[in-house]
Amino acid sequence: MPKTRLRLVGALAAVLVAAGVTTGTPAQAHERPATLAELAHRHGRYFGSATDNPELTDTAYTSVLGSEFDMITPGNGMKWYATEPQQGVFDWTNGDEIVDLARANHQRVRAHTLVWHSQLPDWLTGRDWTADELRAVLKKHIQTEVRHYRGKVYSWDVVNEAFNEDGTYRDTIWYRTLGPGYIADALRWAHQADPHAKLYLNDYNIEAVGPKSDAYYRLAQELKAQRVPLDGVGLQAHLALQYGYPTTLEDNLRRFSRLGLDTALTEVDVRMILPATDEKLAQQADWYRDLTAACLAVRRCVGITVWDYTDKYSWIPAFFPGEGAALPYDEQLRPKPAYFAIRQALGGK
Repeated sequence: MPKTRLRLVGALAAVLVAAGVTTGTPAQAHERPATLAELAHRHGRYFGSATDNPELTDTAYTSVLGSEFDMITPGNGMKWYATEPQQGVFDWTNGDEIVDLARANHQRVRAHTLVWHSQLPDWLTGRDWTADELRAVLKKHIQTEVRHYRGKVYSWDVVNEAFNEDGTYRDTIWYRTLGPGYIADALRWAHQADPHAKLYLNDYNIEAVGPKSDAYYRLAQELKAQRVPLDGVGLQAHLALQYGYPTTLEDNLRRFSRLGLDTALTEVDVRMILPATDEKLAQQADWYRDLTAACLAVRRCVGITVWDYTDKYSWIPAFFPGEGAALPYDEQLRPKPAYFAIRQALGGK
């Protein structure tokens, strides 16, 4: 290189250094901390968040949602009341908005939920149905919705919250009219509509080994024996400090894995009686660290989703008055001790 050009390069480097711009590699210049999703990916897992349509106008919120997580669950936009508000009239507006946002951010979608006893439209709950009529309604709803999102979602929570705490079947419109076989039917119909989507059963209070999780274990055994398409069991993990940590969580995940099923922690939050104190936040952080470690310890636990990531949009205060502060970010979108505990469990700094 001519001396004149060398002098020019040297002069430019000096100007850049004086201006605070390094001439080293980008990694030397500034190492961006790995996101929760990136840390989880190193373990072959995902780390996701639920979201809901009203909060998508909050750009500070969507910035974190779009960068920190790699799996998104629509909190309400794919439920029956939103997708089929009138019989045979489908509305994909809310679900499509979240799917489009996820795709723009190179995220996958855990679709939620096809068959549930709650948030049903009045046209469905306001009359009596024969078994044949209701089977036809259920099949049409499942297959129409699953076909609409075919190839666009990673998985479906096909049946949500089918059991009582004692392990008996929940008394729902589906169970009363169709009997327990509605679960196998729903899985078969969903599989027919999208053979590539992962199909899950999903429920709360099944994190520990006990009557309710035992009911799912027996059902999963039966469905597998009948060759019903079932890929996984979702443990919602809506936990509360005052009720104690589910110490058998890892054992429970492991027994479902032995059936050849994936598991996932699908709706995680850890609420507390307010006000939040440093002591409660530290205990909460320990729980988030422990449940993350439990998933990492079981090969077929495929990932973790928090039920929205910030206290700003948590469902807890509206449903459990006097409780809250359940998520890894506070209402100002600042990371809490729980966030750093998750990072630590995933091997981050």
